[in-house]
Amino acid sequence: MFKAVRLNAVTYPIDNVERQELARAGVEFVEIEGQEPHEILAAAEDCDALLVVSSRVPASVIKRLTRCRVIARLGAGTDKIDIAEATRQGIVVTNVPDFCLNEQAEHALALLLAFARRLPFMTEAMRTHNWSARHHPGVHRLAGQTLGLIGFGASARAVAQRAASFGLRLLSWVRDPVKYRDIAEQLRVELVPLDRLLIESDFVSIHLPLCDETHHLLSADRLARLKPNAVLINTARGAIIDEAALVTLLQQRKIAGAALDVFEGIDVFALPGTSAAHPLLELDNVILTPHCAGSSVESSNESKVRGARNAAEVLLGIRPASIVNPTVVPRFPLPVGLIDG
Repeated sequence: MFKAVRLNAVTYPIDNVERQELARAGVEFVEIEGQEPHEILAAAEDCDALLVVSSRVPASVIKRLTRCRVIARLGAGTDKIDIAEATRQGIVVTNVPDFCLNEQAEHALALLLAFARRLPFMTEAMRTHNWSARHHPGVHRLAGQTLGLIGFGASARAVAQRAASFGLRLLSWVRDPVKYRDIAEQLRVELVPLDRLLIESDFVSIHLPLCDETHHLLSADRLARLKPNAVLINTARGAIIDEAALVTLLQQRKIAGAALDVFEGIDVFALPGTSAAHPLLELDNVILTPHCAGSSVESSNESKVRGARNAAEVLLGIRPASIVNPTVVPRFPLPVGLIDG
């Protein structure tokens, strides 16, 4: 019998659909929260599969997973997993890359609209009977304003498709504009250099994975290029922005505001009551949400079903649909194929 350990069982409770998928591989299922390396190893050192939602899985843990065949991320991003070490150890890493495209696009636009119409301010004004809030000088017609998309992968394209209906002018920056030229033309998105995007955009929305190249991509110098009326939206990964520099800009009112669903210095995956204070939480020119851009009943179910299915497939010797480290030489061979049914 295989042993599978599911992390984050408190912060992200397990559904029966996960158990059902893994039961197909004859799995003994162990459930823990496991946010610290010693907690993970105490339960998972002899596991055959490790399923993770939000815990960090560093090289020090991966090196000791001597039986593990697969680390299955029940979600898209894998920046918390040491992919290089897993590859060296012959461990397949899987994910569910497209499980929440609709939700993320909807949330990014919800943040944009909420800030554009100053909805948090209007709500607070209503509570104090400040009816004159209707004259807020920061509310402008959305049509004709510019939305800059940093990145032009699937999530950015999903935003572009929806944003076009609001009459927004659309810009995007990508490292390889030739690759995206045709789809950009179809969606009426102009591909431009990053500095130009930052200078011209009224709203900037980030759609990149976090890696060495994108860490603090929006540095203090780049953030300083934003217009005074600009709003920065981030539903990707917090550390893509130099958060300390952003806080300073917001405190000094150098930009209009930020709408953030991800953070560098706020651990939204911590157990309740364990998070420290943060200056972003004290500002009145931000909208903050707890990393819920990808959340819905449907996307949660899909990430759990497909994530668990990926793990089950590897245990059964079957190549799963999405492998993050395709150059890995697995500890056990994986022929091409899928589980029937």
